[in-house]
Amino acid sequence: MAQEAFEEIVADFEFLEDWEDRYRHVIDMGKAMDPLPDALKVPATKVDGCASQVWLHPRPENGTFYFDGESDAMIVRGLIAVLRALYNGVPMDQLAKVDAHAELARLSLEDNLSAQRSNGLRAMIKRIGEQA
Repeated sequence: MAQEAFEEIVADFEFLEDWEDRYRHVIDMGKAMDPLPDALKVPATKVDGCASQVWLHPRPENGTFYFDGESDAMIVRGLIAVLRALYNGVPMDQLAKVDAHAELARLSLEDNLSAQRSNGLRAMIKRIGEQA
């Protein structure tokens, strides 16, 4: 059920065989995101359970889920970009059906992240799931 943007990341990861290249690609994706306005970096949008500072701001539009995000860590900002590719554009009534862990397993992300980063990724997925 992955979005087309996420399928593009899967294809990129298949092309980039070396994990260091994949890591750089994730960071580049994060750098390409627009920054989250400071006015949206509030306790209500802050994600607990992350080693770095993370904010996720949902913005449903016409029954479709979208979110923006920000982190002070470049790799986490890239992980937000990956999650945006997975979730942005999903109908609100289908949001709970997205199996983020299965989709992300296709990228072997959690196998190559530190325990703290993996915990943070799970915290972000949980926060998005709470929007469903």
